[in-house]
Amino acid sequence: MPLYECVFIARNDITQQQVEAIAEQVAGLITEGGGEVKKREYWGLRGLAYKIKKNRKGHYMLLGIDAPGTALPEVERQLGLNEDVLRSLMIKVEAIDEAPSAVLAKRGDDRERDRGFRGPRPAGRFGSGRTGGGRERGDDREEFRARPRDEMDGPGGHEE
Repeated sequence: MPLYECVFIARNDITQQQVEAIAEQVAGLITEGGGEVKKREYWGLRGLAYKIKKNRKGHYMLLGIDAPGTALPEVERQLGLNEDVLRSLMIKVEAIDEAPSAVLAKRGDDRERDRGFRGPRPAGRFGSGRTGGGRERGDDREEFRARPRDEMDGPGGHEE
């Protein structure tokens, strides 16, 4: 049987359980049509590139489907009728990869990078890294230290 990937975006004001229920509905339609869902990934609540039906975010779900082509028109029709589904896309693929998709793999890499060692702190002018406020530590550099009046040359405190 041909292999397909279906990605749908659900409204942001529904719960993850409701998104799973939509995926179950799609899986039921696929099994009625003589196919099966081989892969299911919930990508989470993500920002949209532009507003879709007054929504700025949406729940993304990926389904890997092994089904005959005759089962798909009903799935696409039901996704189009569902008010909670903003967009859906069904494409034919050569193989369904069992490994996590690129979206989930990237999310894992980002989390691992954020938790890891970030390198040495850059040398800065301020101890806390923030601008303004009081001094947390003394600064021995010449340009930041006030010089006593007797070290200054010339009358009136002006250097010559």
